[in-house]
Parts: sequence; structure tokens; C-alpha cells
Amino acid sequence: MLAKVRSCAVVGMEGVIVEVEVDVSGGLPFFGVVGLPDAAVQEARERVRAAVRNSGFKFPGTRVVAALAPANLKKAGPAYDLPIAVATIIATGQAPAEADGLILLGELGLDGTLRHTPGILPMVAASHENGFSRIVVPEASAREASLVDGVEILPFANLAQLAAYLRKEIKPLPIPPQTEDEEYIPPEMSGIDFAYIKGQEHVKRALEIAAAGGHNVVMMGPPGSGKTLLARSLCSILPPMTNDEAIEVTKIYSISGLLPPSTPMIRQRPFRSPHYTTSNVGLVGGGHFPKPGEISLSHRGVLFLDELPEFGHTLLEVLRQPLEDRVISISRAQGSVTFPANFMLVGAMNPCPCGYFGDPFKQCTCAPGIVSRYQKRISGPFLDRVDIFVEVPRIDYEKLADDRLGEKSEKVQARVTVSRKRQQERFKGTKLNSNADMSAADVREYCKVEESAQSLLKAAMKQLNLSARAFHRILKLARTIADHEGAEIIKAPHLAEAIQYRPRSLLM
Repeated sequence: MLAKVRSCAVVGMEGVIVEVEVDVSGGLPFFGVVGLPDAAVQEARERVRAAVRNSGFKFPGTRVVAALAPANLKKAGPAYDLPIAVATIIATGQAPAEADGLILLGELGLDGTLRHTPGILPMVAASHENGFSRIVVPEASAREASLVDGVEILPFANLAQLAAYLRKEIKPLPIPPQTEDEEYIPPEMSGIDFAYIKGQEHVKRALEIAAAGGHNVVMMGPPGSGKTLLARSLCSILPPMTNDEAIEVTKIYSISGLLPPSTPMIRQRPFRSPHYTTSNVGLVGGGHFPKPGEISLSHRGVLFLDELPEFGHTLLEVLRQPLEDRVISISRAQGSVTFPANFMLVGAMNPCPCGYFGDPFKQCTCAPGIVSRYQKRISGPFLDRVDIFVEVPRIDYEKLADDRLGEKSEKVQARVTVSRKRQQERFKGTKLNSNADMSAADVREYCKVEESAQSLLKAAMKQLNLSARAFHRILKLARTIADHEGAEIIKAPHLAEAIQYRPRSLLM
């Protein structure tokens, strides 16, 4: 007998409907899965066999073949356990064929328990887009699945409960509501408040402007000057994510398997800080079945690269495309996938290997050639994509010993949020979210400069030998500074501050 049910696969960030067919026929005992399954899907045979038996059903002792269509799409992960098991008990007449309009998602334990599966949110969204409104998910994944509007989520704890539902003997379990204290905060987010950072007022100002417009930042200074602390405090002044942004980030973490099933909604902006020994795949994503990398996991948040020159040349150069396009495309022989990568890049570096080149208090022990080679590890094209370059000097004793607290992050965040709202009003009806997202055409339309400031911009272009990209980045940064001051047009002081943040030659 033949039975058909439907499930869903994740390809990149998108979902594809998969038809699961199970045929039970005569012959010697055999259980096979076809349709380009990976190792996890192949292992589903043993999980399904044990789960069916331990749920009170009989597993056929004849030939059983499960086919996953479309056959040319590689299938990965354990989400096909449940549809294969349900199709098997339907094909053997142990459950009614009432699953035609359902999408079945879930991993099975050997006792028939339904377990949380990575990628539930994008699979439910894809199912809804394809016209399916009833989705069967594990009980642990119910709240994540319920983030998609317009679908009926049917959560179950085990295979026996689902079979009883198909026989119309019971109703699905209720979806528990999510409380505020259960919202997921990534463990990397330390929650450092600006008030506890002593001194470095000009760096705080630069980070505030960067947060207001979503601009990239590189900080350079000696060891112990507070570069890492400042970078980790940046998330505390970024505006809260909108609901759409939170769902985007949650989808990425769901696909990556980093989303706890008990707290399915990410509302805190991500902060990712990969080590400089990370691989290309770890940073940009990829693999046999492409998964998001660190730059996608930092989407709508901050990607912090500490010890920037220690990252390999190739690693830094692969960042150039996502810094411009805000997406990362990964091409393989089987096809290409695209992941979002709209992040703020924050880099921190020492001026030389020992860290004290140019320091007025401690002698640098590096030879001039070593300093030059160290700083040239960061290429000109990479620096050209940095909006704000700021020096972080060592902190004086008087400031460190001062008991007074600085301005709290809450107040800074309020100003940043007002500035972002001005930008959102300006960009209403477009796909732009912040000034940093503007293209050259958008700069021409939205970055109007008063006549008295034109001469300043012209002089800066000649004296600093700026590229066309740098020209547009100065205007975008000046537009953010003007928004932060509540000005409708870019004036000379706004341009002057933007120009002083330009990355110049690193060598003093």
C-alpha cells in the first residue's frame, strides 16, 4: 500500500515543500530511503522503526521504501522522521489517511517522543507561503512555529498522540504563551553600560554616531585602553529591533540550531566575536549543506573582530562584498544560496605587534619594517569600506580613579532611536533601514549639502586623495550626524566631523 504526506526542507533561508511517499509491499524485510538523503536522514530508518514499535504500532516485516520528492533536492537533518513514520503507519492501515492537508515536521526519539528540530520557523513560513495552513510540530517547537501569522499550529508530544488526533480521538496540545522574561538574550551579549567606561569620550561619541546610522568602525590603540570594552558596550545603545527584524534574526538562529526551544524569539541585537583563527566557512558560512556563518549570525547586530590584523588576508577580503551588498552569496556545484548579512562591523587593533607604536609613555620594541608590514595586513580596499576610524589612547589615572559615572546607555540609546526614526521616516516605502544602507543613487537623492560646505568637501577630496566610495561614505556619515543633530540639510560642521573619522594612512 502507498501513503503520501508532506514535509518541508530548508535551502539557505528558504523552505521547499517535500512530498514523502512510503510504499509497503511484499518481499524480504527491507527499509530504504531514497531522494538524495544525507546521513541524518538515512539514520531515520532506525529511529522510525523503533519509534513506531514503541508507540504501540506494528512495523511491517516486509519491503518498505520511503521516497522524498523532489528527488534532485538534497535532504538534510532529522525533520523527516515524523512524516516517514506517519506515512508508514498510514500505509499499513494503522491510522486513517487524514494527513493530506498537513505539513509534518519533527525528529523522533526511539520511544516515539517528538523532539525540537532546527529550522522550524523558516519551514513553517515556507509552508504558509505555499498555501498550507495546518502544521504539525513537536510540542517543544510550538512557540517558535506560532511566530508565523495565519497558520494553525498543531503541537504534539509524541507519535501516539498524533495518531490519536488523526483518528479524531483527541485535540492538539495548547500553545503556551511566551513571557517577557523568557525572551532569548545571546550569551555573547555582556550588557556593559556606557556609564561604567571611564574617559574615552570622543570614542563614545564615534560609537554613538555609528549606532545612529549603522556605520562600520575600526578602533586603534595600545593594549588595555578599552577597545574591547567599548565594542561590547555598543549593543547597549543600539535601538531595539522591530518585530520584522527580530523574526529575521530568529530565522537565522533557528536554521543554525542555536535557538533554544524554550525561548524561541530573539529580541536582543546579536553580538558576535569570532576568534582570528576562525575558518572562511566559519566566518561567511558554507559547508556541504550551506549554513549561516558568523557574518549572518550577526545580522541586524554587531560583528566584532578583535586583533583585526591577525585575521588572515583572505578572511578580511571576503568581508568586502557583504559590507557593500548586505548579503552573502555562497555558490557550490549544486547551486547557490544567499544569507542576509546586514551587520555593523567593529574592528579593534593595536598599532604594532607589541602594541605601543606611537605611545607617549611606553617605548615600542618593534622595528619600523615590522610595524609597516603589520599595519599593511589591512588592505586599502578594506579600509575604504570603514566609515569611522578612531584612535583609542591610554586612560589617565585621574579618570580611572574618578568615582563619578558617565552617561548611561539608556540615555544614549534614546538619542540613537530618535535618529533612526528620522531615517525610517525618510526611507519609508523603500528597502532602506538606515543611512549606511544607502546606495550611490540614494546618496544623491537624500544627502543634500549646503553650498558653504561644498568647498570643504572639495578640499577634503583633494588633500586626502579620497576615492568615489569614500566620497559617498563621507556623505552618508555626515547625513547621520545631521540627523543626530536634527538638521534637515548637511552643514559644514557635520561634514567636518565626518571627514575627521575617515581612515587615513595607519602609519604615523
